[in-house]
Amino acid sequence: MVNFFSKYKFIFYLSNLFLIVLYLFPGSILGCFLYDDCNLQPQITPDYIVSTNHLYAFLLLSIIGFFTFKKWNQFFPLSIYLILLSISLELAHFIIPIRSFEFSDLFGNLLGVIIVIIISYILKKT
Repeated sequence: MVNFFSKYKFIFYLSNLFLIVLYLFPGSILGCFLYDDCNLQPQITPDYIVSTNHLYAFLLLSIIGFFTFKKWNQFFPLSIYLILLSISLELAHFIIPIRSFEFSDLFGNLLGVIIVIIISYILKKT
């Protein structure tokens, strides 16, 4: 499975593009398709301290990223990229109509990335 992602890096790039489009769309693309209402955001699980939708999205993107770029010298640049992406996409909600910046979303983004960074670091060290 790990070799599959490193062989086909376009999966990581495509998932990046998909996530960026979802984040920058004014409204909810998924709400348009699922509920026929672009203002309604689907909720996978209830939110607690962090936004779980954002946690799951960045958890999945980070897992794909660390399976794709599995060499040790790629670990740090990928980590920085994912952290900066999670921050910049949430900050973009300040200027996108119908979207709003929320700290729970930002913390969900960062937590998804940090969980995978910690697990990847532990696995690479062993």
